[in-house]
Amino acid sequence: MSERKYYIFSKAGLFYGIDTLDEAISSSKDNGYIWLNYYNPQKQDLMELVDKLGIHPLSVEDCLDDKQVPKIEQFYDNTFILFNAFNYSQKILNIDEVNIFIGKNFLITVSGHNSDDRKPLAGLEKIISGDPGNIKLGPSGLMHRILDHIVDQKFLAFESLEDELEETEDQILEKPSVFDPTDLMRIRKCLQVLRKSLFHEREILVKLTRHDSPFIPEKALAHYRDIYDHLAKFFELTETYRENVTSLMELYSSLQNNLMTRSANETNASVRRLTLIATVFMPLTLIASIGGMSEWSMMTGPENWKLSYPLFMLAMVIIAAANFIIIRRIEKRGRIRF
Repeated sequence: MSERKYYIFSKAGLFYGIDTLDEAISSSKDNGYIWLNYYNPQKQDLMELVDKLGIHPLSVEDCLDDKQVPKIEQFYDNTFILFNAFNYSQKILNIDEVNIFIGKNFLITVSGHNSDDRKPLAGLEKIISGDPGNIKLGPSGLMHRILDHIVDQKFLAFESLEDELEETEDQILEKPSVFDPTDLMRIRKCLQVLRKSLFHEREILVKLTRHDSPFIPEKALAHYRDIYDHLAKFFELTETYRENVTSLMELYSSLQNNLMTRSANETNASVRRLTLIATVFMPLTLIASIGGMSEWSMMTGPENWKLSYPLFMLAMVIIAAANFIIIRRIEKRGRIRF
């Protein structure tokens, strides 16, 4: 659903809503400045700003394109800034685009065209009403408050990512055999997206703090340097978390290799035990085969079968014991282990 809200900020630091765009523009000429807040607007809603406030048509196109990266563009009557708001919930990273136009006596925010039902600027009116000192600085003070609100949302997203990384590490250590490594791949992809966005947003703040925009007065630069510090910290966190993901992937691979090695060792031990049994019984099988054909009674005479067969069984026991003793001695020498 499309929403349009117009506010007037008086020179005393008070603000109130107004019904129409024309009334807002007319009031701003001699009574402070205005804030035009658009949520999920139609193209025609923004195109009327082209003639009335000097917004460039290409900037309007950027506001409706969800494939843009954060950037700053300077025009004669305004500065256009494209920023990203982060939301991380249910293991899904959502990036909402927030477009800002700042001029001499106006500030325009455009959001929601790629946000589904999310509202990245929700609750700003209440926050602004509790910060009269900042909005007295003019549009630059209001823009700082909006950017600060967006950065606070980034902090919450990073907290959620950090908690998930800790849970993932616990899962790998506790149950490596059932852990799904696609979770690590998903987190790494999210961090890559965050890093790309933060890289460009840092550049935006660098340009603002070096006074590239004529609509940011000198006294407001300290506020924007504070935002830059936060973005620089988040950028470093993405690098740290990416290293953590790489370490967890290596840990998972190592644990999997250990499990495979243990399984292979158990299999080898079983095969070796079977080999020992087969080695012991192979000569016995041969002797039993010969004895089974009555060779012993043939050699000793049929009348001596009561003596020959017990001797035959005794010989098998002696041979089996000898085989076992020989194999155990070889084992003690380190040639074979069972």
